[in-house]
Amino acid sequence: MAAFTVPAEARKADIPYAVAQAIAESPAPDGPEKVIVGAYINDIQQLDFKTNNYTLDLYVWFRWRSPELDPSKTMEFMNRYASDDNLRQELMDAPERMPDGSLYSILRYEGRFSTKFHLEKYPFDTQGMTVIMEDTLSGADSLIYVPDGESPIAIDPVITLPGFTVGKPVMQVTTKTYPTNFGDLSVADAEPYSRVVLSVPVTRPVVAMSIKAFVPIALIIVCASLVFFVRPLYVEGRIGLGITALLTLVALQLSSTSSLPDVDYLMMLDKIYLLAYLFIILALTRIVATSWKGEDVSYQDAITRTDRRWVFWLLLAYVAGNVIVAGTTLWA
Repeated sequence: MAAFTVPAEARKADIPYAVAQAIAESPAPDGPEKVIVGAYINDIQQLDFKTNNYTLDLYVWFRWRSPELDPSKTMEFMNRYASDDNLRQELMDAPERMPDGSLYSILRYEGRFSTKFHLEKYPFDTQGMTVIMEDTLSGADSLIYVPDGESPIAIDPVITLPGFTVGKPVMQVTTKTYPTNFGDLSVADAEPYSRVVLSVPVTRPVVAMSIKAFVPIALIIVCASLVFFVRPLYVEGRIGLGITALLTLVALQLSSTSSLPDVDYLMMLDKIYLLAYLFIILALTRIVATSWKGEDVSYQDAITRTDRRWVFWLLLAYVAGNVIVAGTTLWA
């Protein structure tokens, strides 16, 4: 966030105004201050795909040299989710001097964060719960973040998230350039800011999700296939069975995607459902096309034999279509 927001941001982040003003007015050092940063994920409390947010409990610590700075107070979480439940707690009243001469401070933050989940591969998607941090006052010319050693971020090994497998978190330090000076005439356009990005990957169990997502669809396809084994004489029964399968499939799709946000692209699961719809529609088309001959005994044997070929080729095409969809989506 730009320097022109010092008073407002100081109040929002509980930064003493005198500290914020002193930092803003202090002369720039010869080079940017290197602030060592680390994090510990204490808990993952919630993951809501519908609203693209999640709740994390984490600790963040800083080590630096300049006594004129206190990055623990000027750091801002850039992807906070609007909520009154967010809790930021400074665990030290003042920075503590370390044996190597550096200053140390730590804070705890418990709150909701937001990111836009990519669901093209759902239900076999891998998502990252990210936490983005920047300094409220200092640009990259005066402050840069440095990861704390080779393992700057850790996670409580006993953390579980129902329905997901939690992976190893990672930390990246990047530079974010804003294409504006936020109205501050003393700042050049497109000033860069040092940014810390924490990411906790989560994946869905493949076997469990396959059973939950695809077995019900397969059962509906099997039931729809039975229309080809009902005697052509019973046209109403054949059509009724196909219509029932179609309506059941629609209800199943609505329930299986109810916890997901509305997206402007087709997820892998959507494509699987489209293939199932196509299967049932083609089956109904075949039944309707032969319905006018169904009561004629001389045609029933021929219709039955042709129905067997239809169900074989439709099932084969449906399975092949699913393999193609899965392959092109997962390995795209």
